[in-house]
Amino acid sequence: MPRFIYYAKERNGNTAKGVIEAKDRSMALDMLHRKGLVIISVQEETVKGKKSVFGQSVSLMDLVLFTRQLATMIESGIPLPQAFEILYEQITSPYFKKVIYAIKEDIESGESLSTALSKFPNVFSPLYIYMIRAGEASGALSDILDRLARYLEDASALTQKVKSAMVYPAAVVSIALLITTGLLIFVVPKFKEMFESLGGELPLPTRILIGISEGLKHYTLVVLVLIAIIVISFVRLAMTEKGRYFIDATLIKIPVIGDLLKKVAIAKFARTLATLMKSGVPILEGLEIVAKVSGNKVIELNLLKAKETIKEGESISKPLEKAKIFPPMVYRMVAVGEQTGELEKMLNKIADFYEDQVDSAIEALTSLMEPMIMVVLGGLIGGIVISLFLPVFNLSKLVR
Repeated sequence: MPRFIYYAKERNGNTAKGVIEAKDRSMALDMLHRKGLVIISVQEETVKGKKSVFGQSVSLMDLVLFTRQLATMIESGIPLPQAFEILYEQITSPYFKKVIYAIKEDIESGESLSTALSKFPNVFSPLYIYMIRAGEASGALSDILDRLARYLEDASALTQKVKSAMVYPAAVVSIALLITTGLLIFVVPKFKEMFESLGGELPLPTRILIGISEGLKHYTLVVLVLIAIIVISFVRLAMTEKGRYFIDATLIKIPVIGDLLKKVAIAKFARTLATLMKSGVPILEGLEIVAKVSGNKVIELNLLKAKETIKEGESISKPLEKAKIFPPMVYRMVAVGEQTGELEKMLNKIADFYEDQVDSAIEALTSLMEPMIMVVLGGLIGGIVISLFLPVFNLSKLVR
């Protein structure tokens, strides 16, 4: 239900401000009058243009469900305002409900669907807006929405595969770090007290371990502050153009992981451009949209350069070849697609191939990371245990 922000005078003369939920503005006014308030102003709370902060966002699955349901209703002949009213009742996300209600109002006031959606850039990407605009122009909005839903499902599945591959290593490393920190803060000091009571000189590894433990125990706050500074610095760096480019360029050079990220980006590039072309979006606009949603700054800049050279009359495959980031198979298949007039078909084949390659790369990465994690963690925790028990081997000497 819509929310209204009101300013009013109370009976004692004080000015009151608050928020009230009502079906419409008239109902809100009626409810406030019944409270004995003298109304100064009542305005509907709006989310137009609001950026995504502190959870004010929409999940990809909610967006897929919204797109799929909207496509079905439009195909069934339900008018847009009525379709959005039905969607408003079905969506559970409070923020998304506000967005849908605001879009419904804009459509009822005479705006096109694409214009209404474009007011929420944190929910609907440029790709989404351009495809809706193409659907409105061609009169095939339900087909475009159905294609959008399939594209979003494929994109979600691809992203989920990569995330799932990272969950296990991240969980194991986090648990191991917690165990190691616990040993250094709580266990090592107990051994230190025992060693000091026995006297004698401790082995070098044990002295180093005790030094680390003492430093961690006495300078925990300093360590936490340093970690916070590093994290904040990294986030600030990632928010700048040069910083993001540096991070993305570094990531794709890392063995195995870089190869996986590059394959994901290429699959996304090919699938997105093919979807846009099938929806009737011009190639130059399509390349600009693909660049924005690529998720990799290196690929984004190369695609924007490609767009400029294509504008001057060059073929699509040539700037892709010059970019040095796309494998030969990609730009050669694009060249064949241009020559035969089946570029969209070739792009879909590239996307299919690289999505399969992503599956293989994830399996290879998982099988490689598991033994590496075990070796590193085994060495770390094993080193702590050996350092603690080295003096025990000389216990008889220390007792004497």
